[in-house]
Amino acid sequence: MPVILDSIVIPDSDLEFSATRSSGPGGQHVNKVSTCVTVSFDVAGAACLPEAARARLLERLASRLTREGVLRVSVQDTRSQAANKDLAVERLAALLRAALARPKPRRPTRPTKASRQRRLEAKKRRGAVKQGRGRIGGGEE
Repeated sequence: MPVILDSIVIPDSDLEFSATRSSGPGGQHVNKVSTCVTVSFDVAGAACLPEAARARLLERLASRLTREGVLRVSVQDTRSQAANKDLAVERLAALLRAALARPKPRRPTRPTKASRQRRLEAKKRRGAVKQGRGRIGGGEE
């Protein structure tokens, strides 16, 4: 059972696994063994999720969910179905953990006196450079 947070544990019964043949090169082995593992987790209908966590996951993972609210993670990194299954569960847990993480609140700061001074000096230098690009003769004809 993957542990997402201290308060959230997903039971194995909520995870659905399917195995298919992996893509890419690999010779005979890849053509006859189903090593690509896809784990599906129904975020919208999971009873193990508190309502606030479910809403946060549905919002933050909206681009990765199906229309029914199912999150799918596929792994075909190794030639072993068991190893790919473990990796898929780890990646699913990491994805859910990242989506549930609360961002640190931004603390507004003010620029220092020295940084304001440097900014104004840079503006004056830039203005002087542009001023020097004007016409030399004054424009009389």
